[in-house]
Amino acid sequence: MTRYSPAKFQPSKERIYELIRRPLVTEKTTLMSEHNQVAFEVPLDANKHEIKTAIEELFKVKVTAVNTLRQKGKTKRFRGESGRRSDFKKAVVTLKEGDSIDVTTGV
Repeated sequence: MTRYSPAKFQPSKERIYELIRRPLVTEKTTLMSEHNQVAFEVPLDANKHEIKTAIEELFKVKVTAVNTLRQKGKTKRFRGESGRRSDFKKAVVTLKEGDSIDVTTGV
């Protein structure tokens, strides 16, 4: 297996803006902010290297780690009709000590 080369797999500017869909603001993610972590919704085909590059380019911070997980969509009922929420991917980004991202402001 070959090692990741940052220059070889640099995502385009359009891809960078497509990667970070929205910040996830929940009770759990606000508690994670105490540990310099921020959670984002990203596309299902995004990988950790692309996510790290996108966060560093957009917010001008240093990323130390990226953890991803796939959230399966739930089956829900609305007015008697059965429906299904779509699957999505979460990215938990750990920032360097001293760096922070204000998720309440836009990019």
